[in-house]
Amino acid sequence: MPATKNPSIVLTDVHFRWPDGSPALSGISGSFGPGKTGLVGTNGSGKSTLLRLVAGTLTPTAGSITTGADVGYLPQTLTLHHDATLMELLGIKDKVRALRAIESGDAAVEHFDALGDDWDIEARADEALEGIGLAGVGLDRRVGELSGGEAMLAAISGLRIRRTPITLLDEPTNNLDRRARSALGRILADWPGSLVVVSHDLALLELMDSTAELYEGGLTVFGGPYSEWQAYLDSQQAAAAQATRAAEQLVKKEKRQKQEAESKLAQRARTGQASYDNKKGSKILMNQRASDAQVSAGRMRSGMDAKVQAAQAALDAAAARVRDQERISLNLPDPDVPRGRRIAELRGTNRSFVVQGPEKVAIIGPNGAGKTTLLERLMGGVPCIEGEAGGSLLTDRAGYLRQRLDGLREEATSLENVQDAAPDVPAGDIRNQLARFLLRGDSVNRPVHTLSGGERFRVSLARLLFADPPPQVLILDEPTNNLDIRSVDQLVESLGAYGGAVIVVSHDDAFLDRLDLDFILGMGRDGSLTELASLPGAE
Repeated sequence: MPATKNPSIVLTDVHFRWPDGSPALSGISGSFGPGKTGLVGTNGSGKSTLLRLVAGTLTPTAGSITTGADVGYLPQTLTLHHDATLMELLGIKDKVRALRAIESGDAAVEHFDALGDDWDIEARADEALEGIGLAGVGLDRRVGELSGGEAMLAAISGLRIRRTPITLLDEPTNNLDRRARSALGRILADWPGSLVVVSHDLALLELMDSTAELYEGGLTVFGGPYSEWQAYLDSQQAAAAQATRAAEQLVKKEKRQKQEAESKLAQRARTGQASYDNKKGSKILMNQRASDAQVSAGRMRSGMDAKVQAAQAALDAAAARVRDQERISLNLPDPDVPRGRRIAELRGTNRSFVVQGPEKVAIIGPNGAGKTTLLERLMGGVPCIEGEAGGSLLTDRAGYLRQRLDGLREEATSLENVQDAAPDVPAGDIRNQLARFLLRGDSVNRPVHTLSGGERFRVSLARLLFADPPPQVLILDEPTNNLDIRSVDQLVESLGAYGGAVIVVSHDDAFLDRLDLDFILGMGRDGSLTELASLPGAE
């Protein structure tokens, strides 16, 4: 990888193993420079682990990490204490309290030390909060009074207010609604210092100056946003594939020529032996000719072997540059749903909608509107309360993937979790199913709490697909939150071929736009449902 100019983060042969000895990162070297960098890679490649190592919340097993300045870090899961104040969430509590004490007349030295040069800390905080739609919200407001999206945006704004020279964000758009994603884009547009963002959000990745990838134990950095990096990668892969095909042809050619040469040598040897047997020349002369022929044959064989070996080496080198684009195999079962079959009724506070046959329906709306509550009531068979959104299933064959993926036993293994849902299925069959989801070998025996978000999703989906008979409706709550980009592609393809109904809640317009939806329902903050002509981004 080319050296990064003025690197802010330098990784030198970084290794990390989990306490159970399983490797997470091996021999990572590279650097991140100034500006905004999107860090991508498949689920389980170690992106979140790498951020934690740079942030100092984990320590490398071997190797070193050098940062040129202080590091601010926002993990994928934001731990919130509802009684904490907004100034605590922003990370400026000590400075604000010091400023207020000074303004009230307390001239204690410790207040000036705590405040430093940040005399405008409250003004900067108010400006940042206004930018995320929280204008006029006091810094003493309790975090519990904010939505999850507002809290996430405030935490990110806090890193900027504190002027952290290096900032690390892990999947910041997970669970953000469309308004919050737009606000995040504005925050990141002119972010000062160095910013490294782990994300599978294509819109967010387009805001980055550079794209870094963790792939097969290596870190590479490309100077451009995700779309440019992907175009570059595609061209490189096309060239590598062409070089591989050419090298394969050369190997075949050299082997064929070697076989032809061997046939000629064998013919000469038979002719020479026949001459010797028929005594067509002096014995001394024929022995000399035989000796010369053996030397010549040996040289020819050595030359031909060298050509074959060189061609094979060229083939191996070209093939090594072609990526093994292994993907999860989601062959969803056929639930045999007639087109006229009523599957579910979705009820808003204003009207109802019926999902019929293999229809695909999206429910969109702001955080806090009650979309997840609607799905949970739908699955739980909770009777609708007057004036509240809900619904009812008209089939007993439904599969539900929760947004939080919290239906798994954390200390149990992947294999044990799937066995819980399919106690009569042989362990070997379950292992084969998990292998299709790229969970193989020792990974099926690891406790679920050690898995990445994408791996947890695959275990949850495997549990769902073992249902017998198969579900007639799949109910998915933000399914792309924990999936890498390739896995999202495979999920789209699989849902497109699925013969049952699909009800999906998502803020990911790029994902929804590819599902060939039959209709889109917008949910308002009052729980009302309205059929939309298109996704908001397409209007």
